Amino acid sequence: MKDQLLSKTIRYTNPILPGFYPDPSIVKAEDYFYLICSSFEYFPGVPIFRSRDLIHWEQIGNVLDRFSQLDLTGQKSSDGIYAPVIRYHEGIFYMITTDVRGIGNFYVTATNPAGPWSDPIRIPYGGIDPSLFFDDDGKVYVTAQQGADYDSHAIQYEINIATGEALTDPQIVWYGDGGPWTEGPHLYKINGLYYMMSASGGTAKEHREIIGRSENPYGPFERYPEPILTHRNLDHPIQYLGHADLVEDHQGDWWAVFLGVRLTDDGYSVLGRETFLAPVVWKDGWPHIDNNEGTVSLDMSVQRLEMTEASNLDRNEAIVVGREDFDAELGPHWLYVRNPTDGKCTVTERPGFLTLYGQEAGLNDTQQITFVGRRQQHLNASFTACISFAPAFEGEEAGLCIRRDEDAHYEIGIRRSAGQNIIFARLTERGESKIVHESKQETEQLLLRIESTEDEYNLTCSEDGQSWLRLGSGTARAISPEAFVHKMCFTGAVVGLYATGNGQESQTPARFDWFEYLV
Repeated sequence: MKDQLLSKTIRYTNPILPGFYPDPSIVKAEDYFYLICSSFEYFPGVPIFRSRDLIHWEQIGNVLDRFSQLDLTGQKSSDGIYAPVIRYHEGIFYMITTDVRGIGNFYVTATNPAGPWSDPIRIPYGGIDPSLFFDDDGKVYVTAQQGADYDSHAIQYEINIATGEALTDPQIVWYGDGGPWTEGPHLYKINGLYYMMSASGGTAKEHREIIGRSENPYGPFERYPEPILTHRNLDHPIQYLGHADLVEDHQGDWWAVFLGVRLTDDGYSVLGRETFLAPVVWKDGWPHIDNNEGTVSLDMSVQRLEMTEASNLDRNEAIVVGREDFDAELGPHWLYVRNPTDGKCTVTERPGFLTLYGQEAGLNDTQQITFVGRRQQHLNASFTACISFAPAFEGEEAGLCIRRDEDAHYEIGIRRSAGQNIIFARLTERGESKIVHESKQETEQLLLRIESTEDEYNLTCSEDGQSWLRLGSGTARAISPEAFVHKMCFTGAVVGLYATGNGQESQTPARFDWFEYLV
């Protein structure tokens, strides 16, 4: 029947999820595909999207949206939630992941992927990146990364899916290809064979996806001698390809989602690791995506059978632009640094405004801070906020910020200093902060803007929206993950609204009338 159907040219743009959406995992359930990504120190955790055609996506929620599911208290940036995996079996969705520095490996379940999801069910073994596989005989396997660097390998064991209890001892099943950081392992069964697929080489220039196959779920796995996905030897605008997941579409064709980075000519990207899509071609029982061939590109043209279910979207709703007036609860694309503190961020205290109250901690700290933002999705963009804030106590501060982590962020705002209210701009690069502008605040309401280009961020403000005053600028490179200081950075830039008391609880509300993201 499939051979009788006519293929068509499918055109789409990569990445399908632009901005900080790394480590994608995907599953097909009835009429939809569902996709999730890592979230690290941000809350709520694990954004979840759905699509009918793999190209047009909409975010339907976040899997971990309660404190009982995810406690990020004290977690440093680039800790938290790593590499989630989504699976579907007999009417139930499963999301399995690692809470680094937290409760470790666990999974949650739901009958509706938009939630609510259950509280965590913990599992006993594995380092990071656990995955689930449901076999035809009813057995359920956990496959997880273990070890570090060149000692990284995959272990596997059976569990009771109702309780998380291990039914077997863990066995080493996969050593990868001899490179460092064998991680993100997935077990599949396709056409009667078991496939073990993982990333290798670390999330940088040497990143690649490798695969093996066996007649037994525990192997031994015959490894395909070359990567099935990498751009490590290619001069190409997309780099770091790997950490993939496979899915079969409605017509029996196979696809892969995976992370990649769009590096600038100078070798960095503030957007971080993004989610890409490519077709899978099977040859002699092996899946192939792109081994230094360049077939994974920004503009894709693919010959495939048309999906049974056409998309009901006329654009990719995962790309969010325009003005938000805070007339309702924040959408699922908004996120906090760690868990939000009750009463510190609300759209109900004054209807039509987002109201923030600063806490003791500020943007350089790893404690709970008042910060709500969204991922930057374009290199060239402007972010504008309308703030009303008249701080009455020394140290109170609020404004607009572009954030990578505690060591790298730029902000423009209003603060109380030496008995007067001032407009300021501050740059924090490699853990060192410096004020680049201070002037007396003349009006309570102010427009704050950060303009992003490939090379820099410009910080400006205006009282009337017509005349804009440039207060300073910082390099884009300093905000990129490539410019990390003490530990690797796994997140991209997030633009946000924030408030702090700089050592004490703030008493003065900072009210934001609207926020606008334009490209």
